[in-house]
Amino acid sequence: MATKQRGRPRSFDRETALEQAMRAFWEHGYEAVSIADLTDAMGIRAPSLYAAFGDKRTLFEEAIEAYVRDFGAFSGRALAEEPTARRAVARMLREAAAFHTLPGYPRGCMVITAATNCTAQSEDVMRGLQERRAENVATVEARIRSDIAAGELPADTDAHALATYSGAVLQGMSQQARDGADRTTLERVAELAMAAWPAGKGEAA
Repeated sequence: MATKQRGRPRSFDRETALEQAMRAFWEHGYEAVSIADLTDAMGIRAPSLYAAFGDKRTLFEEAIEAYVRDFGAFSGRALAEEPTARRAVARMLREAAAFHTLPGYPRGCMVITAATNCTAQSEDVMRGLQERRAENVATVEARIRSDIAAGELPADTDAHALATYSGAVLQGMSQQARDGADRTTLERVAELAMAAWPAGKGEAA
């Protein structure tokens, strides 16, 4: 007697389904999206979702990784490729203005907005995103400290405060994008934010 096939059908496109799940989490947040919402967005049935991705939490983590890879990697690239912290942060904020307002996609940053004010059952999801944001600020702070040691920034620069400030601007730009601010406005915000930075050696204030 033949057994009935379980799990996802052969026509199942995992990457497309994952992108649709990412969009749902990005737009509405982790807690607001139900399994029914996810299966509807992904175009699959619940058994296929569980077979391919595990539970909702596991799917969310994979969606976050996909988001970081496809939309959130600009921060890491700026920090890795620019020669100074000041130039890296300037580029990061400038590119955030573009990525937070991409036509056809949810506004803002998924890592910033997808899990806020969560209930106790989802606290670990919220903490995970908080850790990601904290790691980004810590990386900026390390770059600032390196530039201070190299004489690129003044010796009295407060590395921790400056890195935290930069993270706060980035997060604020995300919320402004969700509230309707356009790319040009956010680019201007990025320019104004950099005016608070001390001028680096050989760089204009």
